[in-house]
Amino acid sequence: MYFNRLIDRYLQEWAQAPEHKPLLLRGARQVGKSCAVRHLGETFEHLVEINFEKFPQYKAIFATNLDVSRIVSELAAMTGTPIVPGKTLLFLDEIQECEDAIMSLRFFKEDLPKLHVVAAGSLLEFALNEIPTFGVGRIHSMFMNPMTFDEFLEANGQNALLDARNRSSSKNPLSQVLHEKLVGLFRTYMMVGGMPESVAKWVQYHDYLACQTVQDDILVSYEDDFSKYKKKVDPLLIRMAFRSVASQISQKFVYSKVGEYRTEKIREAVQLLALAGLVIPVTRTSANGLPLGSEADASCKKMLLLDSGLQLRLLNLNLGDISETISQILTASEADLVNKGSLAEMIAGLEILRYKTPNMRHELFYWNRAERNSIAEVDYLDAREARVTPIEVKAGTKGGMKSLWLMMREKKLTKAYRCSLENFGEFEYKDELDNNAIRHVDICPIYALSQMK
Repeated sequence: MYFNRLIDRYLQEWAQAPEHKPLLLRGARQVGKSCAVRHLGETFEHLVEINFEKFPQYKAIFATNLDVSRIVSELAAMTGTPIVPGKTLLFLDEIQECEDAIMSLRFFKEDLPKLHVVAAGSLLEFALNEIPTFGVGRIHSMFMNPMTFDEFLEANGQNALLDARNRSSSKNPLSQVLHEKLVGLFRTYMMVGGMPESVAKWVQYHDYLACQTVQDDILVSYEDDFSKYKKKVDPLLIRMAFRSVASQISQKFVYSKVGEYRTEKIREAVQLLALAGLVIPVTRTSANGLPLGSEADASCKKMLLLDSGLQLRLLNLNLGDISETISQILTASEADLVNKGSLAEMIAGLEILRYKTPNMRHELFYWNRAERNSIAEVDYLDAREARVTPIEVKAGTKGGMKSLWLMMREKKLTKAYRCSLENFGEFEYKDELDNNAIRHVDICPIYALSQMK
């Protein structure tokens, strides 16, 4: 069962381009990289898939030398499938297991530029760190994530609902019945998450427990990988850091809460988790202008887990019982679901990130200002229309958004977004403390973050 993915369009554009570099598809384990490449392979006459983890004997072909004409000829002989430029997609999977194959990619660009070559790997980032100059300018990367809410809707056959939502806007809200249906589906997405195997279980059985079994298996495979991350970092520490991220989401990450390790060791463990794509940092910035990263404070970060379903399973491991959390997801009012839970804020950040182009690695930022007896914080910042744009994840009214108003006044900003489980809408605020300056806020439902414009 293949679910259409946002990255499919970008893969097709790469395949159809008159000139193309070898492609590296990067991302965490089990987010659907191999399935996406096989789906692309259906548009070619031939697909040759080499999995270096499953069939290590293929490594010998790359060990002799990096003459790609010889390599292609021998791969064709071993697989019994012709490898012809323009007609064959050559897929090198789990390429992190073969450093010589990684090194060969640059020569495909130089010596066989018409052949379509895609490489992918679950722990690819660690292998690339060991050979940082392996193919500068000769290889194109794309980054893949778990399924977005839009992809989840399409997988569940909700295309008509998706079209209706996409036709809506702050000036043209959804009907109440469609809004409530989307809120219900978003509750489901919070628990099922976006890992393709978990989504497949939901589509087939509509059984949360079946999804949880898949999520548990994925977490076990992630933790089994920790010993491969870096020999000098204790796998137990990486596991503790991973679970601590789940306990500290949407708040400033405190390294001392991980355990009795030196801070620099904990920081290294978290950095490795981020490199593997399991943890997404949200960095504090002063937000005085663009780019946002130019004033980022690397010592002050929040951490998000890559998937809400895995987040809930990790919380269950940490706390032993999250039935109250599950009950809140399924039954709480829309306002309570957003305001009283950090999971909605986490999903909002992940959605903001995932709807950006996959052709580069993007970052998330937030803003805060701490003063005596008062802490102001805005959940996310983005660069839109060449300006800093605050994004507050809240379901309150104007009076409940003091941090947003404070930031907009301080930074002289006129437009922001409130992400909530309200319907589409908008409002303006006359700031009497700033010469009656008009602040405009669009309400974008969390289930419609792909439509934030």
